[in-house]
Amino acid sequence: MDVQSNQLESVLLQMGEAVIATTETVDRLASQLDALTKQVQQQGYQIFALSDAVQTLAENQDGALERIQQLTTVLERLVAAIEDTEK
Repeated sequence: MDVQSNQLESVLLQMGEAVIATTETVDRLASQLDALTKQVQQQGYQIFALSDAVQTLAENQDGALERIQQLTTVLERLVAAIEDTEK
């Protein structure tokens, strides 16, 4: 009976150690997943900010193109007026 008892104790000890090791591994994995989640969330915020900046840049470019077109029209009129006075 003593041999079986020692074997059972040994098996239970090994199972306990395995459970503890598994728990520690799962805890470390959970911590790493938390860190990864925070990084992905931060990247999401950065992508949102970048998208907003690109949209603002595009809107500013549209405004600049309109002003350039207006300036071009004024310059064409000025050149035409100058040419008319030279004739």
